[in-house]
Amino acid sequence: MDGKSLSDHAIEYGQKKGSQYVEARYIVSKDDIYIARNGSFLSIQYKQSEGMGIRVLVDGCMGFGSVDCTDRKLVEELVDSVIRTAKLGKREKPIELSDEKAVKTSWKVPVRIPFADVSREEKQGFIKELDGAIKKTAGRVIRNRIFFMNLHTSDKYIVTSQGSAVSSDLSLFSMYSIMNAGVKGASEQRMIGMGGTMGWEWLKEKDIAGMILREANNLTRTVKNATSLTLNKPVDVVVGGEVSGIMAHENVGHPSEADRIVGREGAQAGESFYKDILQGNSITDVKMGNDIVSVIDDPTLKESPGFYLYDDECVKARPRYLVKNGMLNELLLNREFARVFDTNSNASARCNSYGREPIPRMSNTFFEPGEYTVDELIEGVKHGILMKSFTEWNIDDRRFHSKYVGLEAYLIKNGEVTDTMVKRPVLELTTMGILGSIDAVSKEYESRMASCGKSDPMQPVPVSVGGPHLRMREIKVG
Repeated sequence: MDGKSLSDHAIEYGQKKGSQYVEARYIVSKDDIYIARNGSFLSIQYKQSEGMGIRVLVDGCMGFGSVDCTDRKLVEELVDSVIRTAKLGKREKPIELSDEKAVKTSWKVPVRIPFADVSREEKQGFIKELDGAIKKTAGRVIRNRIFFMNLHTSDKYIVTSQGSAVSSDLSLFSMYSIMNAGVKGASEQRMIGMGGTMGWEWLKEKDIAGMILREANNLTRTVKNATSLTLNKPVDVVVGGEVSGIMAHENVGHPSEADRIVGREGAQAGESFYKDILQGNSITDVKMGNDIVSVIDDPTLKESPGFYLYDDECVKARPRYLVKNGMLNELLLNREFARVFDTNSNASARCNSYGREPIPRMSNTFFEPGEYTVDELIEGVKHGILMKSFTEWNIDDRRFHSKYVGLEAYLIKNGEVTDTMVKRPVLELTTMGILGSIDAVSKEYESRMASCGKSDPMQPVPVSVGGPHLRMREIKVG
């Protein structure tokens, strides 16, 4: 039997065995991976996986399992095993799923140049040419140049006992570069993640080589010229889209995950400070920051790393305003936790393979762009810092106390960016401190990619962590 027929059979078989809800997820994924250091390839891999994940709901308890074959008998044995596992569960409150509209549809990422149509020599050649260009311009300052390129495709079919069936075809180009620079005892490291849901054409259309080369030059300039600066009083800070993106992801996206709030993720990835602020309050009664601040998680952004049109529970995706005009607005919900919060799913269920269960996850999380140009943000600063990128970040496991260390950063005086580069400025702020200090947001938006880790076993999923520039007032900078 093919994957779709076998998935349909698993649904029928699970219902006959007494499961109140059955969900089958059949995925075929392919990864073409290239890893190089200083022009030499450390690894070239081609990996393919194929299999089915099954979830059942029996008497208020959930069971999950997976199998990496297309054998009908083994799939039936898996369904039997998952149902037995669910029956062993004992819960004070039974799991229920939110009521969602049944859908039957398909979606795919538009691709002009499929990865399979590009030779291995051309793929390797891109990395070698880029490495050579960096070596030529940066000389010996950038001592290590590491590149990781993954060309990922996946075909997915999800079917449920409630009448939904969604097929999808995904193509994702991801590229990470790590550069280590050193001169006269000073050293800096730069890691850049870029990615998009396109084919091989993504490289030229987004000028990825040019972007990485510019960042290499910025890193060289930083390690040569940045000097320590002591600021005795709070100043204004303008952060670039890369910094605002990681802030949106860590300070707003993660605490918005509903499973963290109720404690399910506590042992694996931490909890959420929302658990405290929601005590006695409805979600939309909580003030998070200034009125100008809105944070969106939007899986429907075309060509973005976290793009999808239907989640892994067959719920139609839409933009989710986690914070709207300074107020907490909604959480990241799958069907299980949507029922806990007495609402509907907002299509946040994601898994990274057939062998993992779908749980509430982010996609593309960012501050909503505003009305100002970047120049206008800077013009409003008499004395402060422009932090264009970061080299380090830390945040507690409840996503409240955070620290961001700048990499490429400049002193601002009288509304102009000076040539003075500031070495590793440090922002240590609470989530409320960040959102409450923002008074202006730029129109311009820049995209960055990351692999967001969560759960146990670990489930890394592609996300966007870019955004607009933000102006933050009266910040104590370390």
